Amino acid sequence: MVKEYLNKNQKRVMRTLEILPGAISWSLIIFPIWGSLVIPVAVAYYIIAFDVYWLYRSIWTATLSLIAHYRLRAAQQFDWLNEAQSFLDWERIHHIVVIPTYQEPLYILKRTLTGLSQQTFPRENLTVVVSFEEREGEAATKMGRILKREFGEIFGNFIITFHPDLPGEVKGKSSNTAWAARLAKKKLIDEQERDINYVTITSNDADALLHKQYFSYLTFKFLDDPDRYEKIWQSAIQFYNNIWRLPAVTRAYNRVSSVVQTGILMRKDRLMNFSTYTLSLKLVDKVGYWDTDVIPEDYRMFFKTFYATRGKVEVEPIFLPAFCDAAESTTFWKTMKNQYNQVKRWAWGVSDDAYIIYKWLTVPNMPFWEKSIRAMYVIKDHVLWPVNWFAITLGANIPPLLNKDFNRTIIGKTLPQVSSGILTLALVALAAIIFIDWQQKPKAPEGTPWWKRFFAPFEFVLLPIVGFFFTALPGLDAHTRLMLGRYIEYKVTEKV
Repeated sequence: MVKEYLNKNQKRVMRTLEILPGAISWSLIIFPIWGSLVIPVAVAYYIIAFDVYWLYRSIWTATLSLIAHYRLRAAQQFDWLNEAQSFLDWERIHHIVVIPTYQEPLYILKRTLTGLSQQTFPRENLTVVVSFEEREGEAATKMGRILKREFGEIFGNFIITFHPDLPGEVKGKSSNTAWAARLAKKKLIDEQERDINYVTITSNDADALLHKQYFSYLTFKFLDDPDRYEKIWQSAIQFYNNIWRLPAVTRAYNRVSSVVQTGILMRKDRLMNFSTYTLSLKLVDKVGYWDTDVIPEDYRMFFKTFYATRGKVEVEPIFLPAFCDAAESTTFWKTMKNQYNQVKRWAWGVSDDAYIIYKWLTVPNMPFWEKSIRAMYVIKDHVLWPVNWFAITLGANIPPLLNKDFNRTIIGKTLPQVSSGILTLALVALAAIIFIDWQQKPKAPEGTPWWKRFFAPFEFVLLPIVGFFFTALPGLDAHTRLMLGRYIEYKVTEKV
């Protein structure tokens, strides 16, 4: 009866579920304000609970990042092509690389394609699809001709395509990738008659540089896994391509983000595909390709395959880096704006929560705990995205400030000290993150000012400011827009 009601009122239910994350986030943010006047003791324990959670999360993230960092270093020294060649059918493997692009500079695309041309895996076993947007007009056509002339003979197949604006589609990476993937399948499977069981497809951000051993490593992982058609492969996304050109505040943000993205590879129970990742073409074809009516495509693709396979799909780590561009522009303030908009677009992944919950309620024959834990982790992270900063940075000072009577109690007087003590312990984790970043970040290029190199370790003192402007605020912006039904449009991060 419940399922029948949900299916009959899907639009209304989905809209209600869209309101839910923002409503919870706002409730948690303002609770210390009104709660300090009514139930200050409850607020105190609420703040301490958040602090303990943050300490646990910091220590655990730093530990996993340290382990993952050394695994990346070891994997980069290993001969993955030789390992893949231990399988008799390794030469049958073919990898499709889809590069959706809109208003990307030509040099970025050339850099990405040059990186692909340096793969240790045989290039004749690679099909590269550069998918422009048709609305770019003559500029895209010219770039396509240049790229075809320069890279057309390097790979097994090199395809330039132009994604048209189609009715019912949302402009963005997801619809563009779906268009290019269908075209690649038609080319390889329908026309060249390759075996779809031996084909993978990689959604490659236009600025993402895959490690030269990526497809050799992937080939080994693919052939070695009996459940290869129920896997998504994810490497470590690191925003280091232009890290030394950034102002200190956004550099600090991207350095921490790169370390966190490295560490998450160790959590297979929470690992999700993000930015640049690979699936089997068989799985993509089975679920009907990427959705064309959404902006976030990575988490949506995971849950689409997860529910389609009744909870069997997992994300497998590839312990190699994928270097990406951090948000940047021509001036300090434009760079700030670009970084903010990029994080807001990532935070818009909260729009997937309605889909996740709806599928959780309606898809039958799924292991209850498997689907519940997966959904819970993602929804929790989305809900707390804008909340953490307010609770951790401001929370302990609010009850004593607003409630003078509470400030005279023992718990009221000691709350700021207890909170500060717990968060001070988290500095151990920060020290580990600084070390990992120092180890994996590229060296400063020639011409970098000496003072920028000297002060680089001290940029992390900006994290409270960074946390507000590039985590809490864009997260709250995305949640509020979704709650009010003010849907955002996909905007490509500017490249310079």
